[in-house]
Amino acid sequence: MMGGNKICVFLMSAALLGSPALTVAATSPAAKQQQTVDARQVLRASPMDDIIAQYPAMMSQGIRDGLKQTGQVPPMVADAVGYAVSNSFNPQKIEQQVAGRLQAELSNGQLQAVADWYNTPVAQKISRAEVAASAPAVWPQISAQADQLAQRFGNTDRAKSFVRFNRASRATQSAVDTTIAVQLGLASTMAAFSSDSVNFETLQKRIESQRPVLKGVVEQQVFNSYLYAYQDISGAEMEQYLRFLESDAGAAFTRVVSSGVKQAVIEPVESIGEQLGQFLAPQATTK
Repeated sequence: MMGGNKICVFLMSAALLGSPALTVAATSPAAKQQQTVDARQVLRASPMDDIIAQYPAMMSQGIRDGLKQTGQVPPMVADAVGYAVSNSFNPQKIEQQVAGRLQAELSNGQLQAVADWYNTPVAQKISRAEVAASAPAVWPQISAQADQLAQRFGNTDRAKSFVRFNRASRATQSAVDTTIAVQLGLASTMAAFSSDSVNFETLQKRIESQRPVLKGVVEQQVFNSYLYAYQDISGAEMEQYLRFLESDAGAAFTRVVSSGVKQAVIEPVESIGEQLGQFLAPQATTK
């Protein structure tokens, strides 16, 4: 498996990242139904606003670390490739694509319900916890505290609620999608060093075939992140969050955003191989 377990740390961002809630003016329910809710504002109020902004750095770091782990390229070249990868991702473009899908696929009422949720004190508290837990500098702490958190929560309701959370939030699914995107970018990069011609679709099929194996590894990482991120969230507050995720609006929002981000990220990944092939051609010929 290319890239090793370090790549799986990206599940934190895919699954648990939050952001400040949208400020919605106080209006009557009837007035809200008549207004057109801007999906861009709702997206910016959701966890995905911050995760989209971090994708260039995440993808760059994942591919850079993967290259260094292979030992097949000098560290300076790996860093240069990471920089090139970062420039391949445009957060604003990804956000526009996802917002467009939300506007098209969610009803006005669903968008308003999502906005209303992120305007509550509970949602704001949870978002702050998610943002704090999702900082790259915190990821080593999550790994270091995994055993301690597992012992602390043991057979508690919080641990038992993970299955429900994971299903409603699509946390593991999103994390695997992100990991596969990193793996695909890494494979495209490594192909530039090889004389074998492998097209993008072939690489994608090979890496997608690893999905069942990746799922097992990533799900444990998601569980560790879940315990860490929500350790100071009360049972009652977590129940409100789960009910939102399971609601019609919450489920629709999660579904559309997850699929939208996946598609928006794969598109620049597909071009990385060609761009890096040109960048690395001199390196490959001098080896």
